[in-house]
Amino acid sequence: MRSKQVRGSSGIWMVNGPPNPGQQHDFAREPSGRCKVMVFSKDGSRLAWCNGDCVKVYDTVKNEFIQEFPRPKASCMTFSPRASLLVTWEPYTVDKETQAGVANLHIYNVASGQCVKSLIQKKVTYWSPSFSDDEKICCRNVNNELHFFENGNFDEIKTKLHLQKVAGYSLSGAGPPYMVAGYVPGAKGQPSFVRVFKYPNFGGNNAAIANRTFFKADKVEMQWNNNGSAMLLLTTTDTSESSYYGDQGLHYLGVNGESSLVHLGKNGPVYHVEWSPKSTEFCVVYGFMPAKVTIYNQKTEPVFDFGTGPRNFSFYNPQGNILALCGFGNLRGNMEFWDVKQKKLICQATSPDTTSFQWCADGEHVLTATCAPRLRVGNGFRIWHYSGAMLHEELTGKGEELWEGFWCPAPTGRFPEKPISYRQVQSEVAAPAPPPGAQKTYVPPSMRGREGTMPSTKLHEYELPSNMKQQATDPNKPMSKNKKKKEAKKNRDADKGGANEQAPAPMATAAPSNPAAPSTGDPEKDKKIRNLRKKLQQVEKLKEQQAAGKTLEKNQLEKLKTEDSLLEEIEALEIS
Repeated sequence: MRSKQVRGSSGIWMVNGPPNPGQQHDFAREPSGRCKVMVFSKDGSRLAWCNGDCVKVYDTVKNEFIQEFPRPKASCMTFSPRASLLVTWEPYTVDKETQAGVANLHIYNVASGQCVKSLIQKKVTYWSPSFSDDEKICCRNVNNELHFFENGNFDEIKTKLHLQKVAGYSLSGAGPPYMVAGYVPGAKGQPSFVRVFKYPNFGGNNAAIANRTFFKADKVEMQWNNNGSAMLLLTTTDTSESSYYGDQGLHYLGVNGESSLVHLGKNGPVYHVEWSPKSTEFCVVYGFMPAKVTIYNQKTEPVFDFGTGPRNFSFYNPQGNILALCGFGNLRGNMEFWDVKQKKLICQATSPDTTSFQWCADGEHVLTATCAPRLRVGNGFRIWHYSGAMLHEELTGKGEELWEGFWCPAPTGRFPEKPISYRQVQSEVAAPAPPPGAQKTYVPPSMRGREGTMPSTKLHEYELPSNMKQQATDPNKPMSKNKKKKEAKKNRDADKGGANEQAPAPMATAAPSNPAAPSTGDPEKDKKIRNLRKKLQQVEKLKEQQAAGKTLEKNQLEKLKTEDSLLEEIEALEIS
């Protein structure tokens, strides 16, 4: 049974997940309404939070408090990968008497409760040291150079990576060997670049094992895959000639030295990039709305195109066999769950006003929440099954706010991959109804009262997924064996049923709507006739729109009156 932790204006509490969603956990509720931050360890065995008086650490396995640290101003916290260390950060301050900076980054040993090291970290950007998954390597950015520590000894800097004006870095969790990437922004016409190094080989001009340069980059987000074999670089410019919001580019960089630009099939921003937990592919949501979603392999080749739709996020479940495509924020809250292997849509559901989405460690349930300060009304959370069933809903009381909610993690391998079921699970909870007026279509004033005569229009034409698009555009594609058997059986049944029936009369073949006009032998006359026929087609379209109830403009009504004269001109040219 997995539990979830919730933080809000009424404190911190824990709620059970499936199979008994919504039941209160044995966790002793934290009543303080000043809880700024809470965090789980990677394996879910530890939980830490700051209540405004101190930092508390809770053992979720034994259901007991194990440590308390005097850090009332802590606003950021994280555990090391094996939960042996807790790192806290608070806003940087200066001592009033000595004018010296006060240490604001503290590293605690969770087992002993001792403060291992206190450091100064002025900026909240890259505030947390980065650890390898085995905790043997730790890295932090200090004054434009990277400092490395080994085996939890923070009193000795084991080695340094000197990169002039390094603005960001990313340490791969996998290893050994350990990989670290550093980003240096360009200046004075020089390109920006990201270089990958193998720890601890940092010396010499050829120390970098991979390199990627680009000119359009004011910011770079670096994302490693799970096995540390490659990373994605999302570059962003603050402004550009084509867009006030700037331009974006997506690049692939492998530790084997391969690098390439990921070619996106539609212009527009990149909303979300997500590596598969299996490290063999990644999913990109991009393009002007309706956004396009594509899965790429490690050669940056498109593997599958999901078409377009109202989406701006993609989330793989921890096992990597289900992909959720979602539209949150200013979108309606649509959620699509896809079978990654079969490339089939499992179901769709709608969770309106969602501000956060998270998969449970079991890979079958998701948690959606509406939290403040993003939205201060309708706060609460919902538990869903990937088949589209909502299993539990809990809303905050009047005057209360929900700030955060997430699942308790689980150790890697705790929940193996299960076969995917396309049948919706049973639930006694009704799915949330759309807000009032959400489904109403805008009707212009001139058409109100006679909506039934309005022509059906769509704001967007959505592209089909690549497998459905292929079926729609290639009806002559060879059928599979099963489909051939079904078609043969269908034809035999049709022959038996139609043996005693009279054959239907042949249908009259409709004349083509725009038959080719016979040539008069004079190219100039033929050209005039073609132009007149085009005008006549425009008149026919206006007549159809008028019959459908559309109010025509004055110039369009004048064009309708020219129908007789157009026909006379065409007849005169053909006779002469």
